[in-house]
Amino acid sequence: MKEYNYMEELIKLVDLSQNRPLNDIVYEGLRSAIIKGVIPVGERINEKVYADYMNISRTPIRNAITRLSDEGIIEYIPNYGVVVKRVTVDDAVEIYKIRVALDTLASVSAMQLMTDKQYQAMDDLLTQTEEAEARGEVSYVIQLFSDFNDMIYSYARMPRLSVMVSKLRDYLVRFRDISLNGDSRRKKALEEHRIIYRCMMNKDEEQMRLVIAEHLNYYNSYIMKQLLEREAEIERKALENADESAG
Repeated sequence: MKEYNYMEELIKLVDLSQNRPLNDIVYEGLRSAIIKGVIPVGERINEKVYADYMNISRTPIRNAITRLSDEGIIEYIPNYGVVVKRVTVDDAVEIYKIRVALDTLASVSAMQLMTDKQYQAMDDLLTQTEEAEARGEVSYVIQLFSDFNDMIYSYARMPRLSVMVSKLRDYLVRFRDISLNGDSRRKKALEEHRIIYRCMMNKDEEQMRLVIAEHLNYYNSYIMKQLLEREAEIERKALENADESAG
């Protein structure tokens, strides 16, 4: 059966050895598997199959499905079942708008609260990123980019905001990593991080808002391009299947 193609990797993410509530373990494991692409887009979430494979009752699976459905990660299709929902162009546009608002809010808050020591820590992180980029350590640079964003949210002292933005990032994490693998985009993103840092140092809120919007706009444009290409491919395959059925 198709479900078993990814089950071994799924089991690693749903680590049942943890001393935590089973409902939370299953939900977080399934969520991580979907976000990382372990469970493919359009794949059916078969409650019984999953429960049997994990050797647990169906209740934690059912609870996880409810929570994931509330988040919009999965959806119910009548006469078929629950499937992994694909990210649409409309989703990407909405997420971009929310990200701009949240990142700007976090940066403004951090700018007003940061100490000299914290500004130095941010400067050191950017220097570390520039040095890693010069050495061609792409994966490490991408990780340091995430550390920069996390640093801003940490210094903003708005924990609920951090939770909100982490969920948004999760949906598009695969696109983020792909978009930053291009040398020119990665270098531009690093330059933009430097400008954001200088705006924060200078308390230049207006310029910082513009830079953040531009910074995220390129990322959004890339994602939009990927989504449109994927939707065109899905439509092409659907037409091919329709032609084969007609023939």
